[in-house]
Amino acid sequence: MGSKYHWQSQNVKQSGVDDMVLLSKITEDAIVENLKKRYMDDYIFTYIGSVLISVNPFKQMPYFTDREIELYQGAAQYENPPHIYALTDNMYRNMMIDGENQCVIISGESGAGKTVAAKYIMGYISKVSGGGSKVQHVKDIILQSNPLLEAFGNAKTVRNNNSSRFGKYFEIQFSRGGEPDGGKISNFLLEKSRVVSQNENERNFHIYYQLLEGASAQQKEGLGIMTPDYYYYLNQSGTYKVDGTNDCKDFQETMEAMHVIGITQNYQDQVLQIVAGILHLGNISFIEAGNYGQVESIDLLAFPAYLLGIDQERLQDKLTSRKMDSKWGGKSESINVTLSKEQACYTRDALAKALYARLFDYLVEAINKAMQKPYEEYSIGVLDIYGFEIFQRNGFEQFCINFVNEKLQQIFIELTLKAEQEEYVQEGIKWTPIEYFNNKVVCDLIENKLNPPGIMSVLDDVCATMHAKGEGADGTLLQKLQAAVGTHEHFNSWNSGFVIHHYAGKVSYDVNGFCERNRDVLFTDLIELMQSSEHDFIRSLFPENLNTEKKGRPTTASSKIKKQANDLVNTLMKCTPHYIRCIKPNETKRPKDWEESRVKHQVEYLGLRENIRVRRAGFAYRRVFNKFLHRYAILTPETWPQWRGDERQGVQHLLRSVNMDADQYQMGRTKVFVKNPESLFLLEEMRERKFDTFARTIQKAWRKYIARRKYEQMREEASDILYNHKERRRNSINRNFVGDYLGMEERPELRQFLAKRERVDFADSVNKFDRRFKSIKRDLILTPKGIYLIGREKVKKGPEKGQIKEVLKRKMELASIRGVSLSMRQDDFFVLHESQYDSLLESTFKTEFLSLLCKRFEEVTKSKLSLSFNDRLEFKVKKEGWGGGGSRCVVFQRGQGDQAQLKPGGKTLTITVGDGLPKTSKPTRKGIPQSRGGRQPQHRGHQNGAAQFSRGNPHPPQEREQTYSTPQKQNRFPNAAPPKLGSTKTRRGPSQPQTGNLDFLNVPDQGVSGMQRKKSISHNRPPPAPSSRPKPQPRPQGPRCRALYQYVGQDVDEISFDVNDIIDLISEDPSGWWRGRFQGQEGLFPGNYVEKI
Repeated sequence: MGSKYHWQSQNVKQSGVDDMVLLSKITEDAIVENLKKRYMDDYIFTYIGSVLISVNPFKQMPYFTDREIELYQGAAQYENPPHIYALTDNMYRNMMIDGENQCVIISGESGAGKTVAAKYIMGYISKVSGGGSKVQHVKDIILQSNPLLEAFGNAKTVRNNNSSRFGKYFEIQFSRGGEPDGGKISNFLLEKSRVVSQNENERNFHIYYQLLEGASAQQKEGLGIMTPDYYYYLNQSGTYKVDGTNDCKDFQETMEAMHVIGITQNYQDQVLQIVAGILHLGNISFIEAGNYGQVESIDLLAFPAYLLGIDQERLQDKLTSRKMDSKWGGKSESINVTLSKEQACYTRDALAKALYARLFDYLVEAINKAMQKPYEEYSIGVLDIYGFEIFQRNGFEQFCINFVNEKLQQIFIELTLKAEQEEYVQEGIKWTPIEYFNNKVVCDLIENKLNPPGIMSVLDDVCATMHAKGEGADGTLLQKLQAAVGTHEHFNSWNSGFVIHHYAGKVSYDVNGFCERNRDVLFTDLIELMQSSEHDFIRSLFPENLNTEKKGRPTTASSKIKKQANDLVNTLMKCTPHYIRCIKPNETKRPKDWEESRVKHQVEYLGLRENIRVRRAGFAYRRVFNKFLHRYAILTPETWPQWRGDERQGVQHLLRSVNMDADQYQMGRTKVFVKNPESLFLLEEMRERKFDTFARTIQKAWRKYIARRKYEQMREEASDILYNHKERRRNSINRNFVGDYLGMEERPELRQFLAKRERVDFADSVNKFDRRFKSIKRDLILTPKGIYLIGREKVKKGPEKGQIKEVLKRKMELASIRGVSLSMRQDDFFVLHESQYDSLLESTFKTEFLSLLCKRFEEVTKSKLSLSFNDRLEFKVKKEGWGGGGSRCVVFQRGQGDQAQLKPGGKTLTITVGDGLPKTSKPTRKGIPQSRGGRQPQHRGHQNGAAQFSRGNPHPPQEREQTYSTPQKQNRFPNAAPPKLGSTKTRRGPSQPQTGNLDFLNVPDQGVSGMQRKKSISHNRPPPAPSSRPKPQPRPQGPRCRALYQYVGQDVDEISFDVNDIIDLISEDPSGWWRGRFQGQEGLFPGNYVEKI
């Protein structure tokens, strides 16, 4: 029923197609048009088979609530509209079922929505996976790592207000049971240069602005915080605010995240000291004094030195001079070299960048330590990496970022276009090749080692031979590149840089600064300076041992990113990959703004058209034989638990057993290929159903076991409420407590008034009496949140005019209930007293309802529910119109018989009822022989049993009557034909001692009494009487009836019969349960299964 209420399936027009494999024309224009239609109607997700396309809406969408999480959990892809939750659920379930690690590759250009997509994936996994307190701690860290890493690693660029300036691969690790119990983050290439300079209309990393806006007055004073335009490292771009970003609130979230991850308060303070120290460091400026650099204002040295815990004079010395090692004739000596103004500025910036980068690495490591686990079981990896980007000036960072994106595109091509087509050929499947652009040629241009050497290799060679200052090295690089790769079709050079023809378009790189940034060397003077800090935290960020001999080339930034990118590719190749292709619809960052040419460009370079063609011509699913058998073995007895024989034949047997059409699959050499997703969903559905059946069997057995232990206690508690206060009915408390007598699981029209997953403690159809004592049907529902009274009304207008619809008549919060009043007689009436007005109700199951209400009331209010017992009850009625509410009175008098007689008169209702069992009656156990047997029929025909029959329920969930042990008044019952003591009840106890305690346990395992219980007649039917016993009394010449339908008894005191069997009728009851005798056995049966003769 879930999809009925879904955000995309109720009264909405169809926007394009959900899955672009179904497009009638496969052209770039048709793809763009379909995406546009859906985007304009606020549907941002579309499929290409299993690949998810996501278009950035630049606004918060309404379909990421708990309701959607519930909807997509365990659902097949086709059941609901496209959603990132569907892809995530598919990943999670595949990991659990196949025992294989999964990963999701989120790709797209800067500002396309990759980081948000990663957050939704983590949020979904956190919600749907179980686990205790340790698991919850890991979940908290997974979720809290986002704001922390975003604060230190994201920034506003001209293309994106929250651009990731680093890459991360987040591995969420799971136990065998599917609980997230660990994790690991790998981070790639933080854009350090942003710390010291930004382009126009961009910002530094978010944390600087968060600190300036969100710090307390005490922190501001201690850290010397001023306005952002005061700091050189922030004022170069002239941009300090971002639309829709609250830096002050984000700062609180960042600090909370540090706390959750386990960073101590002392270290938190030192983290902020470093952030502030970097800002103050940037304000140290230099002047030229006789060809040497000199600090312009000595005063500005004091604060950064204080914050970093270092000596002020030493800081000045290290910024303006450098220790150089010179080797001459086998000897080495150190000399101090004074730096120029430019070199001093470079040294200052190098220190600031090193401090920030090491601080960022520390935070990543702190997150990893907080959730590391000693061994790996299952994992889901989420790759959220900086997007492909083109700026006005593109430097070394853009070169590295676009290289990583090029590698990701290569994975996508390798696995979705190249490998898939090659696999069909290898497996002997008929296939017509589909052309596509393979960007491996661009990757080789960048990363090749030899023949010809790639751009990165040439860059490393130039860096290895450049001098300390590095002047002229960039020019040398350009010349060497021209010589090495100048003739490559994807490479051009220009006067101050070079052009690479990336998969996403041509990018011009400015070669200025390439060599310096690639060397990425931090001079030993600066390391020594930071190792002299008085703060242990800062010292720990610089752990180098400077006394060891340096051997070989130092690692360069490009070789680092190349290694990281290739390691990442290897990691991803070991997992089952899933893809999210993010598309950025405009550059304005505004919702509903669609730039046709921009989207078309992305559709082209992402290769979506080729993707659709391969998916359309190919097979949605392929699996090696043994894994296919393992996954679906449960579907047939021959394959479960293990197929003994040829695996290929086993797969064919499975496919035949589910009646899959022969044209829907092909058998390869080692794999089975299934054509359409629908055929796969059929297999999955049947598998789920099998597991569901087994799970229900296990649950039923477990619930019986639990109920056996709790049942006695429940009955005692319920009995104690009325003990010594109220006379009892014979069928009152020695019965199965069912709770849900309405079958709420199958009644969405009633569940709609409750919250999602709100537990139902009690549900029953009751009589409600109005101010004139007129009786009307209401459904009474008790949950931990309150009491609901639901009625029915005819719709007066609209398309559903004339239909009867459920209406919530009243909802009472538990805390607003003042008490409950009952009479001292054996009737079923009670008054619910509430702060506004009271309700007079009648329910056969009042004892059960009261015991549950008392429990819930005490849980909520921490006090006992007030219960009063009196044969004169007063209650307030609801105010109507201009008239006052007033009160009404109910008077109870002694009468004849078990059925209550009602006599209204003015403002008083008189109820007469015969004597019941004494107030001191206590429940007894079934299976113990009683002094008096006999199950009496239910009274009052309007009760729930009859209502259930009208809905076609074959087993009305009426309360089962039991016997009472009473000290007196044994001759009270006015039954015409009580059963013989020896013939039924007394016989059951000794001959079958166990069944007496087991039969009531059939009920709690399902919501509706009888309806969902398993047939258990063979176990529960009483054995025939031993021959030594007297024969049952002769058949009375009374009324008889013929069975219209077969009925199988659901409890030990019911009889079973076949069609046309003749049953002696002992008594009828308006509830629908009649008592009869058949084949010497006496018991209950439903009256609508027979006709009188």
